[in-house]
Amino acid sequence: MTETILSLNNVEKRYGDVPAAVDVTFDVRVGELLVLLGPSGCGKTTLLRLISGLEAPDRGRITSNGRVLSDTGLLVPPEQRHISLVFQDNALFPHMTVRDNVSFGLSKHGSATRNRVVTETLDMVQLADVGHRYPHELSGGQQQRVALARALAPQPKLVLLDEPFSDLDRTLRIGLREEVRALLKANGTSTILVTHDQEEALAVGDRIAVQRAGHIEQIGAPEELFSAPRSRFIAEFVGATDFIHGEVVTDGIRTELGILNQPNGAAVGAKVDIAIRADDIAIAADPNGAGTVVSRVFTGTQNVYRVRLASGQIVRSLQPHTLVLAEGTSVRVRAEPGHGLACFPLGRKG
Repeated sequence: MTETILSLNNVEKRYGDVPAAVDVTFDVRVGELLVLLGPSGCGKTTLLRLISGLEAPDRGRITSNGRVLSDTGLLVPPEQRHISLVFQDNALFPHMTVRDNVSFGLSKHGSATRNRVVTETLDMVQLADVGHRYPHELSGGQQQRVALARALAPQPKLVLLDEPFSDLDRTLRIGLREEVRALLKANGTSTILVTHDQEEALAVGDRIAVQRAGHIEQIGAPEELFSAPRSRFIAEFVGATDFIHGEVVTDGIRTELGILNQPNGAAVGAKVDIAIRADDIAIAADPNGAGTVVSRVFTGTQNVYRVRLASGQIVRSLQPHTLVLAEGTSVRVRAEPGHGLACFPLGRKG
């Protein structure tokens, strides 16, 4: 059994009538990178503040390695939790050099130990040569690594990252998140990372917890949430998803794209919505085809087509950049998922 470093049990927090955490229960495993994913305002940052001790829950218990951090009438202060929090804006001290920023949380150590830890930590994040500089002299990516170094220097049990890459341009963001994940995993650091970016969550998380309106809707491996979402909300949020209507028949689900041989557990005759993504839809130019190209978005290596079916339903289709079809082209449309598709009762919103 994998050892648990943090446990939240029935944790709740409200701000007036607004729920920020509702009956939240989950564990974080030692060395795990858990991603909290959800839309803005769903309570992700509030959970980090509750875990770090900056906020007290209205009810519920938070424990770390068996030690109670928050409970009714008990709130261990942040500085006694051995948890580091990296804010979205890095919160570096502008009047301090990089070395001084990283050494800030090491005041209990002697100067020799402090210097050694700072040097080792800056070397780990590949910033040993900029220790004399000030934050304004660094790039956005370097500033983020300094903030991470400052969080790692005290050797915390857990690191909390609040949307650490959101202010960076796309190319830098992708490169830095790969570096940070590799660094955290190599260091064996247990981490909770907050993001609203589904691509980022799928790329870096060992597991993902999807949050909506304070509730944890589903938690699991990235592949599990992507291929087996428990709700329509998760299907829409974790991967760009379209929904086509269908009716359960004896040999699958009848749709306007034909019979889909999909296990769904619904009774024959039931009406369902089938979650289908752009890579599940194949198209080919055909003057007798029932689909019509509405638009094409060129992404470099691929084209993303929006196709109107005979019913008026719009679905997306992911195709090679070499397949170029003009708007208005008639196409033959097939569903070729090659895997199970999630199905939901027709019209269900949750």
